[in-house]
Amino acid sequence: MAYKIDGLQYANWSEKIFKQMQQGQLDCVHVTIAYHENFREAVLNLEEWNTWFERYPDRIIQAHYAEDISEAKRSGKTAIIFGFQTPAPIEDDIGLVEIWHRLGMRIMQLTYNNQSLLATGCYEVEDSGITRMGREVIAEMNRLGLIIDMSHSSQNSTLQAIEHSTKPIAITHANPNFWHPAKRNKSDAVLRALGETGGMLGFSLYPHHLKDKSQCTLESFCEMIARTADLMGVQHIGLGSDLCQDQPDSVVEWMRVGRWTKQIDYGEGSAAHAGFPEMPDWFQDNRHFGNIAAGLRAAGFSKDETYAIMGENWLRFYDANFTAE
Repeated sequence: MAYKIDGLQYANWSEKIFKQMQQGQLDCVHVTIAYHENFREAVLNLEEWNTWFERYPDRIIQAHYAEDISEAKRSGKTAIIFGFQTPAPIEDDIGLVEIWHRLGMRIMQLTYNNQSLLATGCYEVEDSGITRMGREVIAEMNRLGLIIDMSHSSQNSTLQAIEHSTKPIAITHANPNFWHPAKRNKSDAVLRALGETGGMLGFSLYPHHLKDKSQCTLESFCEMIARTADLMGVQHIGLGSDLCQDQPDSVVEWMRVGRWTKQIDYGEGSAAHAGFPEMPDWFQDNRHFGNIAAGLRAAGFSKDETYAIMGENWLRFYDANFTAE
């Protein structure tokens, strides 16, 4: 049974988007609950999701384990996995890791671009790696079955997390540096280590992570996936679109700036192009995952390999790593 799973989105959620997920036959999406939010603010975001689950029970359900994704597929719904793109909601208290797991969190980044209490972000000049607290939090996440995500982390932090974790880790949304050099994209050394330890990479469709950005072609994207499969192994790759559909530009400013600076930080954008970039014409929303599947076949992937990349690799990874030690 072929699955379609997206390793990360942060859309401006609405019935329209939930309907498009169903139209695209998307079985599961990992959604962002927090970027810079503290504990209480992140709880408010969960309250909003509870409202959506109540309002649209024929379209979405919350997933705690891989079997919930299978149930969503059987019922024609989309399973929603909660994740943090930041450790900010655990504040400085390791005990909150378990609290968040009980509240349904299943994936957490150790840092979002900047230095955190746990690790170094990809925008920092000094790459000091995983901190003392970071090592303790990794162990706690392993114990609980909470996946470590290093999408916005530095090279040293990512390699150290791979080494220190007793379970495979994920990079839910990024691309290889060999295809498009960017602070958020990953080196061959990171990707090789990720594959050798059973980890997962989700390919990002966010234009700042793409070669030729919004003008990136489907052929170029799928050829890059083929090269990455040779580097990591086809069983360790999937999609992590980083789709921010219908979000106002004020949200990308919050993502970049939060409360850590009084200045405007443009991240991978610029003053002339400060807002969200245009998505490629072949991937505008959740109805267009079929275009990627077709592109993978055209790039030489077999039917089974295409199924694996489109979702079955993520399903297997979730099944193995959402379980407690």
